[in-house]
Amino acid sequence: MKKLLLSSIGVLFISLSLFAQGQQIDKSNARDGEDVEYCLTHKKNAALKLDPQAMLSLAKDEIIRQQEANSNVGEGKAVIKYIPVVFHLMHNNGVEKISDEQILDAFDILNRDYAMLNSDANSVHNDFSLTNGSATCQPSVADIQFVLATKAPDGTCFSGITHTVSPLSYSDDGTAQKNAIKFGNDVYQGEWGGSRYYLNIYICGEIGGAAGYTYNPSNWLGSGMDNGIWILHNYVGSIGTSTTYSSRALTHEVGHWLNLDHTWGPNNNPGNASSCSDDDAVTDTPNTIGVTSCALNENTCGPRANVENYMDYSYCSKMFSAGQVTRMRNSLNSSVGGRNQLGTVSNLTNTGADGNLYLCKADFEADKRTICAGNSIQFTDNSYNQVNGWTWTFTGGTPATSSVQDPLITYNTPGLYTVTLTATDGSLNDGETKTQYIRVLPSSSSLPFLEGFENYSTLSNIEEWEVENIGNNAKFDIISTTGHSSAKSSKLANFGQPSGEVDELISAPVNLSGVTSTTNMTLSFRYAYRQRSASNVEYLKVFISANCGDTWVQRKTLSGTTLGNQTSTSSWTPSSDADWTTVHMTNVTSSYWVDNFRYKFRFESDGGNNFYLDNINIYEGAPSDDFVSGVSELGEIEGLSLYPNPADNELNVKFNLQSNETVYVSVMDVTGKSIQNNVINANVGSNLVLMNTSTLSNGMYFLNITVGGISQVKQFIVK
Repeated sequence: MKKLLLSSIGVLFISLSLFAQGQQIDKSNARDGEDVEYCLTHKKNAALKLDPQAMLSLAKDEIIRQQEANSNVGEGKAVIKYIPVVFHLMHNNGVEKISDEQILDAFDILNRDYAMLNSDANSVHNDFSLTNGSATCQPSVADIQFVLATKAPDGTCFSGITHTVSPLSYSDDGTAQKNAIKFGNDVYQGEWGGSRYYLNIYICGEIGGAAGYTYNPSNWLGSGMDNGIWILHNYVGSIGTSTTYSSRALTHEVGHWLNLDHTWGPNNNPGNASSCSDDDAVTDTPNTIGVTSCALNENTCGPRANVENYMDYSYCSKMFSAGQVTRMRNSLNSSVGGRNQLGTVSNLTNTGADGNLYLCKADFEADKRTICAGNSIQFTDNSYNQVNGWTWTFTGGTPATSSVQDPLITYNTPGLYTVTLTATDGSLNDGETKTQYIRVLPSSSSLPFLEGFENYSTLSNIEEWEVENIGNNAKFDIISTTGHSSAKSSKLANFGQPSGEVDELISAPVNLSGVTSTTNMTLSFRYAYRQRSASNVEYLKVFISANCGDTWVQRKTLSGTTLGNQTSTSSWTPSSDADWTTVHMTNVTSSYWVDNFRYKFRFESDGGNNFYLDNINIYEGAPSDDFVSGVSELGEIEGLSLYPNPADNELNVKFNLQSNETVYVSVMDVTGKSIQNNVINANVGSNLVLMNTSTLSNGMYFLNITVGGISQVKQFIVK
């Protein structure tokens, strides 16, 4: 296409409803088969131009670029241009918490594509191939190399990757995400820019409905963190949460960051016939409307479109043209946005991207930190940035020492164990010790099992209970002044916690392998909770495991008013037994009757109130010698309700009792045949029984609940 004339610069007329409506998706801006907009760069740039001062500054930027181009600023193409890169991973401990390995895979793909070392560059359509002597648009080597920065703005040595834990990982506000990383990452809290120049890449769980976006170079945004690249975690690299299909999104966004437009012009409207008259400011790319699939025969604008170009939306992108390479290199030679400072000797030295690597930090991780006795743990060396020797010490482990980089260690004795690594690069040494890093669980408890938390003064660093405090705020611990008919319980001081916090309390193993009952196992527990306001939607989730916690299955979720329908605007403490609800989970099915059964409670906050947990009981068949006491002679069931009705995989049976009772619950078909039976150790106050209906065929059933010889029957439907 022809060169962009300065006089053609104007405000793009673009609907900004996407930004006003949050994550509403413009399907015309998505690749075929995807549910995110592939790129929002031009929409973001257009939003900037709505500010008159920004528009004036951007116009001046174009004048500067043209003046620099006319003055032949910079070197020839054979000179490699180096760009220091920092990957900022922001996650909330969900699927978006991708591995460093996946990030480094993306880094390798980026360098491969810009060096044209991708093998598919040899398979472009013949109209653009390297062997076609008449082709004006051919694959071209950019001679641009990306280097992981190893020094933060304050000189701190790091691996080139930062990590930030924040619920803002899922947001449509890029500025808020950038600020969360700026002030919350684990390496340097402050501006990643200014006197040191980086390409900042922000990896998130959600970025406003897009796979990626950035901004073209500008003095309006400058060289700081505002002019980074935002990219969705499952469009990073080709492994982990991403795929080869998604792996070129970062190559595309870096092209924008280096001043390239889409091949059809500076807009986010692929497939629009009017784009035939738009311009991408590159002379050798054919006019095109843009595609959202690998449409190799696309020729709406006349010539065959170069759909395999990285700046199109096809899923077979594999090349930059020579004209695009010239434009990118010109941006790196330009003062606009400080791009010409990236590859200077002083900046490469200051950012640690000069290739002078040394050992600055020993570090490691384990594939799991809690195991049952007799199991093994895979340790991985994460030392950086230059390492060639390792000395490990494993207290309680077998072997107790190792000199391999990533050892596999077996632990046979319950306890909390320390791990030490000393790494070397041949001249420098550094050590890392992680105290009580490995938890080997005690032998499995036998049935009947009861946990009232009376034997503990704290839950910190004990073998029997594992506490996960993911947000590093409040956590589950022992309170010695509040319990159900006892002095102690486990409390999560949730009042005052930020929304989005996740806390877990995870059990030691329980031996269910000897269960022979024909009835299902029951896991019971009591909890007390208040909302802070009626708008709080907080979650209690219960998970169980049949393999000592290697994998977990969610068995129950209580949320919102189902979790608690009373409010307290101050920090709340239960004051009577009536404040407690007893939950009876009957869906611990036979596949979980193993010798290392485990369970865990997860609480997800929404600015609500405190949560208390007590009297965890696991039993089978007839009532066990547990917390049931004072059984009355006359059973009175109040407020019996079934929901949801119709049921799908689970039926909730809710009722109130005036005293502790043995409750018999059975499911009958329309012929009156009993097909499911449970014995429940129910308690005074509110009770919630979770009935597994996933194995029942669609149709009508009856639930019979009996206490003290008195029965009530209610009808329900399985859909």
